[in-house]
Amino acid sequence: FFRKGLEAWFTLLIESVWGKRRIMEVYLNVAETGIGTYGVEAGSERYFKHSAARFSRSEAARMAAALPLPKKRGVVNPTGFTRRYGNTIAARIGIVRRDGLDSCVYD
Repeated sequence: FFRKGLEAWFTLLIESVWGKRRIMEVYLNVAETGIGTYGVEAGSERYFKHSAARFSRSEAARMAAALPLPKKRGVVNPTGFTRRYGNTIAARIGIVRRDGLDSCVYD
């Protein structure tokens, strides 16, 4: 219980200092994206051989679906849960691009 309480306290502290965009930026730059690979940019180079700035919708969705267990969930050739979850994420990316974020979040 102590650890969860500490995590909750740090969450509130971080949210009071940083905006959501900054929190996501920091998380995406330190998240483990493979064995010895940290950050979405490094993961993109490792799996897709190009910058994350050039992600296709399916590449971004597969990378997101593999988190937080990239060692167990395939990024390049996902199967099972990871494939289904990646397809759901890709569909939501399409909705956001077409209709804006509100249409996806407040479905």
